[in-house]
Amino acid sequence: VQLQASGGGLVQARNSLRLSCVASGPTFSYGMGWFRQAPGKEREFVATISLSGESTYYAHSVRGRFTISRDNDRNTVYLQMNDLKPEDTAVYYCAATPWGAGSYSADLYDFWGQGTQVTVSS
Repeated sequence: VQLQASGGGLVQARNSLRLSCVASGPTFSYGMGWFRQAPGKEREFVATISLSGESTYYAHSVRGRFTISRDNDRNTVYLQMNDLKPEDTAVYYCAATPWGAGSYSADLYDFWGQGTQVTVSS
């Protein structure tokens, strides 16, 4: 499966952005996740969603501000980011895992998108 992420940009703190990730391929039967990597830092987990969309899980740092969702008819997963902070600045990657429940572990993801830059100014 190929993943194409979009929706990043430059915003001021406390504003919102919505990231999208479109999957192309024979199936969208994957758990999906968003990860991010800031300059000089390790890649970190942000959010994951199950195949059905009924189960989600978030990193503590974004819980209550970010919402992951998916539209299986459109082969698309979203990350709605509200109340953005400068520390959210990073390249955001979407990824697909054969684990239908999704996962916070990057090691379980087989497919990765190219990343989209999010920059939050104070």
